[in-house]
This record gives sequence, C-alpha cells and structure tokens, in this order.
Amino acid sequence: MTTRDSALQTFVDAAEAAFGHYAQDDASRVSIDRCFAALREVAPTGDQAGHRLTVCEEWLPQAIQPDTLPAPLLPLADAFLVIEPQIHWRPRTGDTTNASENFAQGHANAMIFGPGGIEPRTDVWLGASLLAPHVRYPDHTHPPEETYLVLTDGEFSQNDGPWFTPGVGGSFHNTPGILHAMRSGESPLFAFWLLRAKDI
Repeated sequence: MTTRDSALQTFVDAAEAAFGHYAQDDASRVSIDRCFAALREVAPTGDQAGHRLTVCEEWLPQAIQPDTLPAPLLPLADAFLVIEPQIHWRPRTGDTTNASENFAQGHANAMIFGPGGIEPRTDVWLGASLLAPHVRYPDHTHPPEETYLVLTDGEFSQNDGPWFTPGVGGSFHNTPGILHAMRSGESPLFAFWLLRAKDI
C-alpha cells in the first residue's frame, strides 16, 4: 500500500480545510468534496526534482507571508512552504491570448497533485499560480470545473465579464469550459486552484 509523506498529507489536510472554509456556493462545495475524497487514495510520488523559476525567487516570499494571513489560511500557507522545495515550478505553455508582454518571465505554475506534480495523478489537479506585479495571465479554458482560493490581492475575470477582486481568502468556481483569466496589480498574485481533472 502506498503511503503519503507526512508533510504532503499535512498540506492536503490544510488545503481541504481552507477550501472548505472559504467555498462560496454549492458547486464549489460539491467539487471540493469530490476532489479531496479522491485524494484520500494515495498515488506514488513522482521523480521530478524541485525547481524554482526566477519569478519565484523574486516574488514568492512577498506573496506568501503567513503572519499577514487570516487564521483559516495559516495552516495552508505554512504547509505549502514546507513542501515548496519539492515543487517543479513551470511556465504556462500554449496560447497566450491577451497576456501581458511581461507574462513569460513574470509567472510560474506549481503542480502539486496532477501531471508532473509531487504526486502525479490524472483524477485531481491541485496547484498554484504566482504572478509578479503587473502581469496579466492569458485567457484560457479547460474541460474540468475548477475552484480557486486566493491568498493575495489580484483580479480575475470570467467569460470576458468585468474584472473582480476576490481578496485574501476569496474563493470562486469556474464551470467547465468557461473562459477565464487573472491579473496582478501593484503586488504579486498567488492563488491555489483545484480541478476535477477526471472530467477531461
């Protein structure tokens, strides 16, 4: 039987609690429950070594400051920082429609559970995105539904609608196939995302 490293399991438990605490609607709650139910089945650890991009070195310490976060987010932030050295950070590939000119060097994505993650798997993707200040992520879509949990200031859009600011602890749901994007302002943006990838 495969067992999960204790630090990674602590992160899973903290993520489940935080996503559940901040969920705003029934669709989010159902998706979150199904994702974490699936994560109770442990998959073998991958062989990707941890790797940081330059944007992580420059902006991750400012984006995640546990002493500034509300109490429900503290265990998640602390647990993430413990496992972060194991993460192989990557830039987004593919379409960059409406991305800012500084996007390529100004962002990084962390897959914790999912393809190329600490625990590679196909049923659930749990990861995070970091944007340096004044970076716009490209418009994009994907088949699985998704729930965001935001740890910083930043703006998001859905279906070319107006930009909205969830705020620290903000949570929202993306329905399958919805067009969405995000952008940072004067400070870096950091958000976790949780996808029911089994729906692909």
